[in-house]
Amino acid sequence: MNNALAKSKTPFNPWLSLFAKILSLSTFVLIFIGGLVTSTGSGLAVPDWPNTYGHFMFAFPLSKMVGGILYEHGHRMVATVVGALTLILAIWTWRANTQRWLKWLALSALLAVITQGVLGGLTVLFLLPTPISVLHGCLAQAFLMMTVAIAVFTSKEWTQAKPSVTPPVHSNIQTITLATTFAVYAQLIIGATMRHMGAGLAIPDFPLAFGSVFPPIESQAVAIHFLHRLGGVFVACFIAWTAIHIFKNHGNEKRLTRPAVMLVLALLLQLILAALTIWTQKAVLPTTAHVATGAFILGTSLFLTLRTHLIPVAEISASGRHFVPQTPVI
Repeated sequence: MNNALAKSKTPFNPWLSLFAKILSLSTFVLIFIGGLVTSTGSGLAVPDWPNTYGHFMFAFPLSKMVGGILYEHGHRMVATVVGALTLILAIWTWRANTQRWLKWLALSALLAVITQGVLGGLTVLFLLPTPISVLHGCLAQAFLMMTVAIAVFTSKEWTQAKPSVTPPVHSNIQTITLATTFAVYAQLIIGATMRHMGAGLAIPDFPLAFGSVFPPIESQAVAIHFLHRLGGVFVACFIAWTAIHIFKNHGNEKRLTRPAVMLVLALLLQLILAALTIWTQKAVLPTTAHVATGAFILGTSLFLTLRTHLIPVAEISASGRHFVPQTPVI
């Protein structure tokens, strides 16, 4: 290993790593609470912003946090805490002995959470306009991916991985997991659009659609709802493809098989929750859990994608030679 590569590695900082993991978990909790706000129709329970009924956010009386105010004001408070954690992480990362690309990723996360807060305020001030609400939901998932990535990049597993002197050979597993992550994110975008359009029950039966496999597309709401169902099929195929490839070609590598199992189990849960959302006419619990599980699937898929870059993967070229790449330097 040459000195340049050795110097490019980030020393493991256990406290920074722990803090990044806490931020990632807090972001997931925030998405769950955001799902509660939408599921309970509480988006306008607090009509002003950034204040809450004229009060400074953290000075609002706890005794008045009831009904929809509890969900909406609680969402704002948790979002503020997540924003503060992100600010601390960005400052910490810039002051710590970390690589420049990681510093910029932390700064990007900070800019994303600030933008997210502004979008949240605009959704209230402009009475929940669909485009802004959808963008708010999509950015939340993108921010989750940033926090998951930072948690991985600051982990002991990543920082102490052996750097490669030569470029790694292309691996199918890296392409497959990346494609799966993109498919999941695209599906979440469609889901956010359907959700904020109020099209969650545009097709009232499941697994059929108006008693048929293909429903009559008579409105935009039916179209986006059915597109979301088709997207679910595609995501299921991608996850199945990922899991089968891993267990077939890397079955002895637990660092890949364990998250792959989690991905499959989360997918099964998500399908059950999708059915319950329809069958219960969008009851709060299954509807919110459906949103949260979608975020969990996205985070797990990205985690698995990043982990494939830490695993030496034997690939066979057209000439029959075996290549075993080492960990790439990012």
